[in-house]
Amino acid sequence: MREELLGPKVENVAVAVVQTINEINEKEYNVYLLNLRDDIMEGIIITSKGYGQNANTGEKIQTSTLRHCIELMLPNEAAKIEPIVEEVFGLSNEYWVSFWVNDKMYDKKFVFLAESINDNNIKPIPILGSKGVIIM
Repeated sequence: MREELLGPKVENVAVAVVQTINEINEKEYNVYLLNLRDDIMEGIIITSKGYGQNANTGEKIQTSTLRHCIELMLPNEAAKIEPIVEEVFGLSNEYWVSFWVNDKMYDKKFVFLAESINDNNIKPIPILGSKGVIIM
């Protein structure tokens, strides 16, 4: 692939799945985009989908593709992308993030592999003041 087609490297951007407890004492999960950069991200477009295979039948599974838009994120800011349900943790969950910084377009695919959203992978996420599974 030609070097100029690769685009600039995405650094200091992350996607995190965070668990919270709601008012009726049940677990809820939300996905966040984290701007850990020193500059402003603009025109942010995110697509999300889940895909995998049924372990019992071998049948391929794919969720709907969802699209999200965030106008602007300041440095060291987090924005909620969407809620996520435990039933899809057995699938690979993909978040493709595209954004602009200083008239340059950046994009990167973040994939939570099947079964990777679990208690063993939870880490503190200081920008959110909570814990979760994070991909940089």
